[in-house]
Amino acid sequence: MTAPVTIADVARLAGVSTVTVSKTLNNTGRISDETRARVIQAARDLGYVANPAARRLRGARTNLVGMVVPELVSPYFAEVARAAAEAASSAGLDLGVFTTSRDPARERERVAALSGGLADGLILVVPTDDPQHLDVLQRSRTPIVLISHFGTPTDLPNVRADSYHGAHAATTHLLDLGHRRVGFIAGADGSSQAHERLRAYRDATGERGLLDPDLIRPGNFTQRRGFEAARELLDLPDPPTAIFAASDATAFGAMDAVKDRGLRVPQDISVVGFDDIAAASQSHPALTTVRHPIHDMSDSALRLLSGALAGEAVRGTVLDYPSELVVRETTAPPRSS
Repeated sequence: MTAPVTIADVARLAGVSTVTVSKTLNNTGRISDETRARVIQAARDLGYVANPAARRLRGARTNLVGMVVPELVSPYFAEVARAAAEAASSAGLDLGVFTTSRDPARERERVAALSGGLADGLILVVPTDDPQHLDVLQRSRTPIVLISHFGTPTDLPNVRADSYHGAHAATTHLLDLGHRRVGFIAGADGSSQAHERLRAYRDATGERGLLDPDLIRPGNFTQRRGFEAARELLDLPDPPTAIFAASDATAFGAMDAVKDRGLRVPQDISVVGFDDIAAASQSHPALTTVRHPIHDMSDSALRLLSGALAGEAVRGTVLDYPSELVVRETTAPPRSS
């Protein structure tokens, strides 16, 4: 087995000391452009790959940013991770994505491992809304940035896209079309975003005197649960004429259930989703949904984390992006109108 290339090998080929190689690769100290170019070329020629764990033990930067997401099966989280990877690459950082399977205990384990030496900084997407967990995050010496946290107050930098007003606009859109029975399929338990969307739906229907608890079904942001919940709604003695789902994936499941009953979207049942993932505009019919500015959020999270790594004071920063209703082809007035 070939021995791994070391910085000593790079130093010999470049004709410099190992200290110079270390400073060059870690971007520290004052190194001339000529020497820097010679070291980098030597490292490339030898195929040198730095050991992040060893660099961390020496107190050096790993240039690795960890991102913790509930799952990657969800198209929304997959798009968030992809956008963050692009932003990290532009900033000269590597991004490692870790999933929790929506398990709070696993989330704590992932955070502990990453903040314990594996990564320079951490981005936590839709963190578990638990006061003790957030307190631990606040006391971490590793810079942490949150994405889409609503709920327990924290001074950790937080990049959010408004869920409440977008969900309120989506519900109001259906009511303005003439729907009087609007079903709602909620998001995952423990998700602050899911709570905001449900709160908006309740407020919008309540303002019209049309809030009916029987029209609310639990969900988990998945397409499978969207299918099951929509079937439950359609089985009601007085079923809804429209369904608002807390995610696009859930909305796709609801559309499948409608079609499975021999009904049509939107002629028989209107359907609205949330997130505006890429598939939303490509479905047939194209999905009416609420758009989240995923790329803007990921870019901002990386900028905040880079600032924290550079010693900037970013604690207490909250960046709120608006959500936007995008009306496409899955909504129409109810047949009775």
